Amino acid sequence: MAPDIAAYLQQHESKGLLRFITCGSVDDGKSTLIGRLLHDTQLLLDDQVAALEADSRRHGTQGGELDFALLVDGLAAEREQGITIDVAYRFFGTERRKFIVADCPGHEQYTRNMATGASTADLAVVLVDARKGLLTQTRRHSYIASLLGIRHVLLAVNKMDLVDYRQDVFDSIVAGYRDLATQLGIANVQAIPLSALRGDNMVDGSAAMPWYRGPSLLQHLETVQVEPATQATGFRLPVQWVNRPNQDFRGFAGTVAGGRVAVGDEVVVLPSARRSTVARIVTAGGDLAHAGDGQAVTLTLADEVDASRGDVIAAAIDPPEVADQFAAHLLWMGDERLLPGRPYLLKLGTRTVGASVTEIKHKVDVNTQEHLAAKHLELNEVACCNLHLDQPLAFEPYARNRALGAFILIDRQSNATVAAGTLDFALRRAGNIHWQHLDVDKAARARIKHQSPRCLWFTGLSGAGKSTIANLVEKRLLAMGQHTYLLDGDNVRHGLNKDLGFTDEDRVENIRRVAEVAKLMTDAGLIVLVSFISPFRAEREMARALFEPGEFLEVFVDTPLAVAEQRDVKGLYAKARAGQLRNFTGIDSPYEAPEHPELHLHADRASPVELAGEVIRALLPD
Repeated sequence: MAPDIAAYLQQHESKGLLRFITCGSVDDGKSTLIGRLLHDTQLLLDDQVAALEADSRRHGTQGGELDFALLVDGLAAEREQGITIDVAYRFFGTERRKFIVADCPGHEQYTRNMATGASTADLAVVLVDARKGLLTQTRRHSYIASLLGIRHVLLAVNKMDLVDYRQDVFDSIVAGYRDLATQLGIANVQAIPLSALRGDNMVDGSAAMPWYRGPSLLQHLETVQVEPATQATGFRLPVQWVNRPNQDFRGFAGTVAGGRVAVGDEVVVLPSARRSTVARIVTAGGDLAHAGDGQAVTLTLADEVDASRGDVIAAAIDPPEVADQFAAHLLWMGDERLLPGRPYLLKLGTRTVGASVTEIKHKVDVNTQEHLAAKHLELNEVACCNLHLDQPLAFEPYARNRALGAFILIDRQSNATVAAGTLDFALRRAGNIHWQHLDVDKAARARIKHQSPRCLWFTGLSGAGKSTIANLVEKRLLAMGQHTYLLDGDNVRHGLNKDLGFTDEDRVENIRRVAEVAKLMTDAGLIVLVSFISPFRAEREMARALFEPGEFLEVFVDTPLAVAEQRDVKGLYAKARAGQLRNFTGIDSPYEAPEHPELHLHADRASPVELAGEVIRALLPD
């Protein structure tokens, strides 16, 4: 028996793996389809069948019959409401293939959940209720699937028993979907009429539909040939870890994300562009002569090349591009809206860099695929955007290589994932922008002024006293022979930022521009004072990141709202209270107070002169 068992295990390990998702409208039968598939392939244990029978009596919707959907809808809320909320993954196998299936929600508000399930799938099972035909959700799910690179769709026209197994109903739905697939660039569509509840065309052919001569659902899943996630490219290895157990070994560990590599091949490390050759390919089972897509390996190189986590080792004769500006498609997954110019973290493969959306070129209506103008993105919205990174990285278009073309955006404050995206191409202007070496640097400019450049960033509510205190500080510094410049919020809006309003989007851009100007002024060796409400922490942190450690001092002019309103000589608070002034900070637009400012000034407890003295002592302690 031992040889037979060993052969069986070897056969099982060598079977191919198909990842697929099920998606469709509410009540199309996605969960029922998966449950029935598991049941009819005899992959359920006796205790699972017993639990299903008990759950069907308690929660089921099929009377005394088994409710197969309960095998997948695992959350209590899902069972109570009869809908799928979370992405449910199931693992099963047959004699011919192994499968990972993700049951995705149908509701529009769970679009981000559906995209999560589709991101690793090779095929999408799109369910359509034969009674209802193609719906808005069908278009939405098919668009998300195409956006995420799924090129194989199994169109499952379900509930055929409820339309008397009519061929004309099936043919009409299939014709409409093929038109949609052509628009979306989905090249391979296999349509199957079925009844998941009754088992028609699920595992074997159905006697109730003799007019259909194609494969059953399981037969198609077992035999469909899907292209690899990476198209024909050269060797790619994102470095996950630099393995240095001792002085005699230095290897670069990661999973091959495309192509093949052999000992002796010439490779290039990106983005540094340093070249070397592969000396060894090390694995847990011993050295290999070559390795291919999907294998976890450690490479050693013939030369001492500087490489770290996030770099990409690639074939020297066919390297990927390196850029820091991109066109991309973005699915917004955050509860707070996306604002162009706001800083985020971008994670692509093993590399994490700072990033911001510089422009929303258009928003895509995922239900109709119509292009719409937009200045921000809300939850579950998709857009074509331009991205700017603070460091160049190696990439490939998502259509060629998922591993080097898919990314997520991370909120800098909460560390939450707020977006998922796909890189389309590098912006052409990215290759035309380079750092120009300048012989005169900041240190030289500061030396002739006999001072250390600083940025004093005054933030607080309108009427808090920021400008008054900043003005007094500059006068004191000037009297002491210091070289300064004051950037005041109101004054800057008469020139540099006169094209900006007071929406959240414009406030972000307002601070971005001023922060860049302040950085240039510190490069000139100046002490620059910035007096802006700057209501959002993210933008203040973005400004701080532009400066060297110790160069940026956040000064929080803390004044209670009631006191600020009493001081309001312009009458702005009164207008905002009356609804005549929209997006006014403290009234109908939030102010996010600094959490750890270098200076916390309580403007209701001391005079402006006293507070200015505090700033001077903090800036020039000697």
